Amino acid sequence: MTQQDQPDPPHLPTAIRLHSGHASDRGLRRELNEDSLVASDPVFAIADGMGGHEAGEVASGICVRTLRTHPLLASTPAEISAADLQGILTEADSAIRSITFSRAGTTASGVVLVEEMGNPYWLVFNVGDSRTYRMNQGSLEQISVDHSVVQELVDAGEITAAEAFIHPRRNVVTRALGTGPVAEADFWMLPVEEGDRILLCSDGLCGEVDEGTILEILNTMNNPQDATDALIQAALRTGGRDNVSVIVIDAAYSDGEVPPDADPESGTDEVEETTIPRPVTAAAAAESDAAAGEETP
Repeated sequence: MTQQDQPDPPHLPTAIRLHSGHASDRGLRRELNEDSLVASDPVFAIADGMGGHEAGEVASGICVRTLRTHPLLASTPAEISAADLQGILTEADSAIRSITFSRAGTTASGVVLVEEMGNPYWLVFNVGDSRTYRMNQGSLEQISVDHSVVQELVDAGEITAAEAFIHPRRNVVTRALGTGPVAEADFWMLPVEEGDRILLCSDGLCGEVDEGTILEILNTMNNPQDATDALIQAALRTGGRDNVSVIVIDAAYSDGEVPPDADPESGTDEVEETTIPRPVTAAAAAESDAAAGEETP
């Protein structure tokens, strides 16, 4: 891609490099960590498994391994369309169903760095209630739309977004990979803009920490790994009732610019991560399963 290929804005460099931080924590009440994540340029995704001892962690692991190893996602940027990515997610869905017999499922939310007409784009995808946000120029925008009962209630005007945050059915998802009748993802194509910071998270973050606090952390922590760690700690301080996984992605440009305080060596290695279980009492696990269990219809 040449400078002439990208006249608006003229200062936008011709290539980008991604720097990211990532972490996953079992939380304070769950016995297992059913989250999995992949942070391997050009694909970044979080999968929140559902099913507990029915192998939610197996479902989420299959999802991220499919994304990490698929040949169509081997180049950076990836030369794929939304239809291609849906095909990859359908492969993951079929693999999960064949192994778990549809007794376990997973959400999946993330971004793939792609190129369209010589320009870089975020191809955002989402199934379930994990989330993708974009921060730019100090504002935070939720890109993905939750597939959940409370989101449907909000859309219908029956409850407010604030009420959804504490609703007793806030963990009931209406779409997932591996279980239920619908496994189709939603997709968005967003041009990569200078200053973009992408946040991916399981509902263990957005279900515990309000967006104002999330924005404050993203605005004050320049290093993506520091921001990731601070977000995880914020979720634990406010209860840690669920597994919590976070990926923060920054774009650096081909002229050698690196985000302030960023580690040039971080963020683009192949990563597929869960956490070491923290000791938990049987009573706490039972309370967590009853109060914060994630379900599909």
